[in-house]
Amino acid sequence: MADVARVAGVSPMTVSRAFKLDASVSAARREAILAVAEELGYVFDSTASNLRSQKSDFVAVTVPSINNANFADTVRGLTDGLKARRLQILLGSTDYDMAEEERLVEQFLRRRPEAIVITGGKHSDRCRRLLAAAGLPVVETWDLPEAPIGHVVGFSNAAAVRGMVDHFVGKGLTRIAFLGGDVGQDTRGADRRFGFIAAMQAHGLAADRLIAAGPPPISMREGADAMARLLATMPDTEAVICVSDLSAFGALTECQRRGVAVPGRISISGFGDYEIGSVSVPALSTINPFPRQIGARTAALILDVLDGRQTTPAFVEITPDLLIRESSV
Repeated sequence: MADVARVAGVSPMTVSRAFKLDASVSAARREAILAVAEELGYVFDSTASNLRSQKSDFVAVTVPSINNANFADTVRGLTDGLKARRLQILLGSTDYDMAEEERLVEQFLRRRPEAIVITGGKHSDRCRRLLAAAGLPVVETWDLPEAPIGHVVGFSNAAAVRGMVDHFVGKGLTRIAFLGGDVGQDTRGADRRFGFIAAMQAHGLAADRLIAAGPPPISMREGADAMARLLATMPDTEAVICVSDLSAFGALTECQRRGVAVPGRISISGFGDYEIGSVSVPALSTINPFPRQIGARTAALILDVLDGRQTTPAFVEITPDLLIRESSV
């Protein structure tokens, strides 16, 4: 910093203020300082500044998987929303493991983020205690927890699947199966499974066509294998609701491989509104949970909390959209 200050003909404090976008430094002077820094290859070290200000300038985020398009969209919406304030994302993947989530949360809190965003509303007891005692904004997303730790931006996975069950029953279909959502690691998938069971029972229908597809995240291959088991054990099934679009696409291809007409012989739907579902033949019916909107609304909420505009716990409910396409017409 002293080298940049000497070449630019300013004090080191002015260099520091220029990098922090302090209003006391004019635009012209800041541009000149940054040009010198670029020429010298200087990168501003914010560590000391952060120690003085007690600000880390990052938001910690946990996601179950980094190769899931839905969670990637949520992170993109969150990143875009925080960009104007120069807040960065520190991302951790839990691999659908509550113990790993607890470890990540502990590691994040040691670095004192400005806020922490957690995917899901179910956590280990210790993780809940860590978050509750953190003294910083906590936002649970992709769920509507019964006992929120702080703020919530999410939706009911169970209610979303009930809407798809109602659609199929409205078409006169009664032998409906659910593929995936093993009870265990994927709590959101489990909620979709429970929503399916509750909706079927509400219609007075049997909810025993439950096909496990393996541990999350469920792949297209696992969706195809699960569909093969369903066709072998319950060939009279009229419709199947899959825990995700990837598993639904696998189920669709398995039907095509076996010459089972979709939707003529069996209807198929997924969850997530992935791009693959809209370009498949036939296009997959699905549920759009608006993942990018979840990220954008979370970012806006964090800024409101940090700026003092939001002083009480917020509960932001997203309403998923039922998309009926060719696979269930």
